[in-house]
Amino acid sequence: MDFQAALAYLDEHMSYQKTGRIDSPSVEPITAICDALGQPHRSCPVIHVTGTNGKGSTVQMISRLLAAQGLSVGTYTSPHLEHVTERIRRNGEPISEEELGEAIGAVAEVAPLVGQSPGYFEILTAAAFRWFADVAVDVMVIEVGLLGRWDATNIVDSQVAVITNIGLDHQEFAGPTLFDIAREKAGIVKPGSAVIIGETDPELITIFQDAGGAASLVVGDDFATTSNALAVNGRLLDIRTPTTIYTDVFLPLNGAHQGDNAAVALAAVETFFAAPLAEEVVLEGFAEVTMPGRFEILGRQPLTIIDGAHNPAGADVCADVFFGDFHPEGRRILVVGTLRDPVAMLSALRADDFDIVFVCNAPTPRTIPVAELQRAARSIGCEHVVAFDSVEAACRRAMDYADGDDAVLVTGSLYTAGAARPVLNRLTN
Repeated sequence: MDFQAALAYLDEHMSYQKTGRIDSPSVEPITAICDALGQPHRSCPVIHVTGTNGKGSTVQMISRLLAAQGLSVGTYTSPHLEHVTERIRRNGEPISEEELGEAIGAVAEVAPLVGQSPGYFEILTAAAFRWFADVAVDVMVIEVGLLGRWDATNIVDSQVAVITNIGLDHQEFAGPTLFDIAREKAGIVKPGSAVIIGETDPELITIFQDAGGAASLVVGDDFATTSNALAVNGRLLDIRTPTTIYTDVFLPLNGAHQGDNAAVALAAVETFFAAPLAEEVVLEGFAEVTMPGRFEILGRQPLTIIDGAHNPAGADVCADVFFGDFHPEGRRILVVGTLRDPVAMLSALRADDFDIVFVCNAPTPRTIPVAELQRAARSIGCEHVVAFDSVEAACRRAMDYADGDDAVLVTGSLYTAGAARPVLNRLTN
């Protein structure tokens, strides 16, 4: 199957991406498909990562640390920012279009033979496992797509299971409480898993400790970021693990929360090796981390930032970084398109503290309609709100409006950040 045919096949199997609904969630379809492919998900050890926020950053940090140690690393993440090939990587490099087409073609060939009609995410997950087996990576770092227990990635038996944190998200599938969400995410813990717990609520921690893993490490008790200072273009960290204190570690990502993610990632990699890492490996691994679309600075005059915050907890962190670390002196301009409760998202972003808010439709059928988003912004006290049909139109107007001392923040979902990125790159370069 060539790449264009593969894209068409994926599009034919979109459901959740278009409707936000999943019928009868189960790992049985992907289990049957991967069995027919020769169980590629069992071809090498796995580090499996779930959590409400920080999964993507933590996965990238783990992958870079493993690669700095000399391993060939397969990384699977979701969603993509601009191109579907971003989801499947070896040592940081995306799968080629030709290789992705071939891998999806293999899934498409076996699926009817085992009586399955997989969804979009299941297809890509199976294709990722097959490609990782074909190119013989040494280890897979796999990001959960949705919650954990019945996520398509949860057919793996991980050596290390990582939980970044727990917040209220995807309550249409698990809820209504944090305990319900934690129990679903704890479903990735297998009998042989060492569990790395980045959550700080003692009652939620117990859920993961009791999930049946072989051992557990808890943030604060067993590992921590002991110093987390603002640095030029990132953070300067001291990190304590069960074996070592690593000092003056530079992480080229914005926001104190990324320092917390770094401690989780380092504890996970140490646990995977059952040994401390050499200082040069830690410094090299973290220095190589990049996270497009996660508080990514695309321009300086005006300050132009995109962030994929997609739930109120992530939006709150985004606002903390924007107003705290950057405290822009000029006008503050917000461009927002979201799929979540608009009042909750805009409140968490502190939209009423911006001088002007440009609301737009995120490029997905699940977007909150722009008229509803505009009403929500006005309901929380935003005085100047302008509506646009598209992310591109909103970004162009924001950049026309902004002066050199101003700051433009584009956020609300990864769909919004992904659509904004190429537009803003053209306008700022």
